[in-house]
Amino acid sequence: MAPILQSICGFLFRSLVIVCFSGIFTSGYAQFSQFSGLSLKFPWAGGLNSCQFCAIDLNNDGIKDLLIFDRHGNRKLTFINHGTPNAIDYTFAPDFALQLPDLHDWVITADYNSDGRQDIFTYGMGGVRVFENISDTSLKFKLITDLLESYYYTGKVGILVTDVDYPALSDIDNDGDLDLLTFFGLGSYVEYHKNISMEKYGHRDSLDFKLADPCWGKFKESEGGNRITLNAGCPLAADQISNFKFQISDFKLQIANCKLQNTKSRHTGSTLLAIDLNNDGLKDLILGDVDYPGLVALYNGGTHDSAFIVAQDTTFPATSKLVDLFSFPAVSNIDIDNDGLNDLLVSPFDPALFTSDNYNCVWFYKNTGSNVQPVFEFQTEDLFRSEMMDFGSASHPVLYDFDGDGLEDLFAGDNGTYDSSYYQDAQLHSVYTSKIAFFRNTGTKSRPLFTSLTSDLAGISGMGLRGAYPTFGDLNGDSHPDMLVGNSDGTLILFINSGIDSVVPQFETPLRHWQGIDVGNYSAPQLFDLDKDNIPDLIIGEPAENPSFKMVTDSLGKVNVTNYNLSYNGYSAPCFSRKPDGTTFLIAGSDEGRIHYFENIDNNLNGKFKEAGGLYNWISSTPADTLFGWQTSPTIGHLTDPVDFDMITGNFAGGLNYISKRSPVGISESHPVQPCSMKVYPNPADRMVTIHLDEKNQKQMAGSIANLYGQKVIEFQHFKTTTLPVAKLPSGTYVIHLGEVTANLIVIHP
Repeated sequence: MAPILQSICGFLFRSLVIVCFSGIFTSGYAQFSQFSGLSLKFPWAGGLNSCQFCAIDLNNDGIKDLLIFDRHGNRKLTFINHGTPNAIDYTFAPDFALQLPDLHDWVITADYNSDGRQDIFTYGMGGVRVFENISDTSLKFKLITDLLESYYYTGKVGILVTDVDYPALSDIDNDGDLDLLTFFGLGSYVEYHKNISMEKYGHRDSLDFKLADPCWGKFKESEGGNRITLNAGCPLAADQISNFKFQISDFKLQIANCKLQNTKSRHTGSTLLAIDLNNDGLKDLILGDVDYPGLVALYNGGTHDSAFIVAQDTTFPATSKLVDLFSFPAVSNIDIDNDGLNDLLVSPFDPALFTSDNYNCVWFYKNTGSNVQPVFEFQTEDLFRSEMMDFGSASHPVLYDFDGDGLEDLFAGDNGTYDSSYYQDAQLHSVYTSKIAFFRNTGTKSRPLFTSLTSDLAGISGMGLRGAYPTFGDLNGDSHPDMLVGNSDGTLILFINSGIDSVVPQFETPLRHWQGIDVGNYSAPQLFDLDKDNIPDLIIGEPAENPSFKMVTDSLGKVNVTNYNLSYNGYSAPCFSRKPDGTTFLIAGSDEGRIHYFENIDNNLNGKFKEAGGLYNWISSTPADTLFGWQTSPTIGHLTDPVDFDMITGNFAGGLNYISKRSPVGISESHPVQPCSMKVYPNPADRMVTIHLDEKNQKQMAGSIANLYGQKVIEFQHFKTTTLPVAKLPSGTYVIHLGEVTANLIVIHP
């Protein structure tokens, strides 16, 4: 019988049932390779869904780095910009995220006090929170206000900006300080809040606002759509809204109630970017709207003090491929490629979890004009995301040695990758489809190398599933591991291994509704020998060969990871495993994104498991917050060491995070690694390939080239540089092994 590893992970139900979430992690030895043989730049960054892009100097070197804020999980992804001219050249640097304040729903960076440092504006309850950048030798911020205020008619009131509105911060009147544009809370009109710092104090280091125009630009957006009416009369004169303060207070209460009920607020939402599009010195506006895939450019023909929108372009940017991004596009305007020109980055802003494109979700338009008369040319739909392992939404990783070579392979289920959108009864609906990705570990026991063999194991996508979460084990006694898949309808689907010798596992016709098990919603099975009887248990039964299962408990260990301040769903994603001394432990993800750690499991299956701390003391070399986004789903195993554990977590953004002590930075003394680098050229190769290894104290060593079955096809002795014939090898992907070092080789015969 094929081995059932002690760390096959899945979901329990009720308290321990769910879907999966990212935040702080250490990039360890584990590498990732695409089937093409090209490595990814940011494999473990956790994926992207609905993002805003902010320029900010993270390491105080005078070069603006990058903060990507993903509102699906309030994730802060930090990247160091190497400043290479005319190049998108960044290194993922997650430690800087720890130094940023808590951010929610939306973020804008801007230097409001002219000290050369980017400050942070972010959402607060019904308004704007502001953090001043006070960095010296390290990145530091100070809260300036929890609610940015403005003088409305008769007194100061907090500026109303909802969590579904993205305001514009810009010097609208060209006097040197930052002003603010935002939609009026009850809809349709844009408010202009003028910063009067220059007028009152003669400098721009204050945040002193007054409502200068309740209908900036004299246009109106339709209440139920994105239709723009120009030269619209303004109904918001001061004598018409004497009860304005009461309306604002009442609306904030409605926002709070909507959040508790998880429903949309009255104002459906819009995104704004103030930018000069035609070099006339006036700020124009780029507008995105909820449930619509495109952008509208509004051109200002007024003055600095009195804006007047005179034209609109519903095909913006008309010079290139139109934005067609479901749903609710938000625009960031930063210099992403270090050419001195601010580019256009577009990503969904919709807070709804299953409305937007979660795959081709970062559209990059390069500015080929100037900063005052930009020309935006389309480049790609998946900037940064294409360099990450990303499986759409709610990724669920599983480590399992499927081929029995002693190395744990990686599988990744998901809750669905965006397929398409359609309107029905004036409502936007989107379609998502689940897949299971399979990565074979072609590395070594101390240096895993995950090579993608298929993004759609067993053709799962053709079954139209949501929430396809796998577990593995021999369920029919033929010594071949089978696959059991949960899904959103709460049932299980059995895939019997066909036993065919193939690079990609082959399965027989799937058996739906296996054994009549139905847990209600989002079943995610886990095979694990919980009671130590040498028979793998399905965490809801007691299997043997050709097993049948019966309900034992729906609240195993009395585990409940729900944070009722956020939701009434725990979304626990549990993973049982055992320490080297045989002690069973449990790690469990959660809706809020925290990874929980439980002990006191052995001989206590009918009792309550004990939640303990210290998880990161023995997994991570870097102190870390345990928040990783939303709906975390962890798996744990021995990827780099037979004693110490490595952890991979999935999250709602669809990517993976890798946590390990054995990383390029902060290697423990008990795990020394000699720096080395293997060069393989040409790659792809046709007739000959040259292998060069730079390594300190190098000596002759044995090397091999293996196919993706793990079979050695060439063995050789290596010293510094070796040239080998590959003309007789079939076209395909191979793995070169030299000691602990591995590299992929692609052989292509024209």
